Amino acid sequence: MQPINIGIVGVGNCASSLVQGLSHYRAESNDHSGLMHWELGGYRPCDIRLAAAWDIDRRKVGRDIAEAIFARPNCTQTFCGDVRPSGVKVEMGRLLDGCADHMADHPDERTFLPADAAEPDRAQVIERLREAKVDVLLNYLPVGSQQATEFYAQCALEAGVAFVNNIPVFIASDPAWADRFERAGVPIIGDDIKAQLGATIVHRVLTDLFAKRGVKLDRTYQLNTGGNTDFLNMSNRSRLKSKKISKTEAVQSVAETRLEDENIHIGPSDYVAWQNDNKVCFLRMEGQLFGGVPMNLELRLSVEDSPNSAGVAIDMIRCAKIALDRGLGGPIHPAAAYFCKHPPMQMTDDRAHEALEAFIRGEGAIALAAE
Repeated sequence: MQPINIGIVGVGNCASSLVQGLSHYRAESNDHSGLMHWELGGYRPCDIRLAAAWDIDRRKVGRDIAEAIFARPNCTQTFCGDVRPSGVKVEMGRLLDGCADHMADHPDERTFLPADAAEPDRAQVIERLREAKVDVLLNYLPVGSQQATEFYAQCALEAGVAFVNNIPVFIASDPAWADRFERAGVPIIGDDIKAQLGATIVHRVLTDLFAKRGVKLDRTYQLNTGGNTDFLNMSNRSRLKSKKISKTEAVQSVAETRLEDENIHIGPSDYVAWQNDNKVCFLRMEGQLFGGVPMNLELRLSVEDSPNSAGVAIDMIRCAKIALDRGLGGPIHPAAAYFCKHPPMQMTDDRAHEALEAFIRGEGAIALAAE
């Protein structure tokens, strides 16, 4: 099959894990564990090719992406250090609202250092997408980058490139944007990637379990700490509005009865520099068993944040390419519901999984994509 050419916006920790993973799984003799699908719609991880990349940090711009993924402030684990040069250099991106002012108050090795280079306009990014024959553009910008995300979404739209929105800026789940992608015949999957086994998916599964087992959920919280640039960026609470909505709705959508706002608290809680890319989740759920007898559950989850999303991204890329192959446009609901926290159409994870597998097999794909 023809390779899937991808473009990456934001060469941070998540991009680093994705690129390392593509290199690791390209050697088909390596263990296939860690992937939900080895082959998806005829495509394997080895079919995904880097074609273009944008960032604003001077330690990354102008370097081959194989080098840039290991440059500071990236701090995720190196699980595949032998990433061969890709021949794709990281280009200067648009700054817009992608770098919050408070980031300048932290040490260089922990924060972004914007390059002194000319920023591209929309026409230049569109031209580059077409020149590189990009099939799928992935958005890995910092949380809160509304203007920057809309800029690249528009570029993808005009270039006819499928858009995978990994962050909680609402594009696929915004009716106006969704309609624009549908009318243009361009697929979009989003919003806000749901990690392989992260805080949100665990919280959702347990909330769904409470409902299925007849346990009344009274109140819950999810507190998360980490030390990567994502957590540093989100230490400015003004950038958290969409993130909190995304994570909270992901849990509320599977609760038997929607909780009052005061009884549910979900969101990033603090930046702890020495944790680097390790994310720790503290989860508590309080409820009532038979006869109204009280119970509570407490859980601590520790994961390397960025690799936890990379395998999901590989599946999202392939689903986006399948949608392109089938001539679908607009939100791809089965993929969005299974892989994202804030999809246009929320489903339980069981139902989303069934819908995704049906989509991959080509059963009811057009109807689901257009609902």
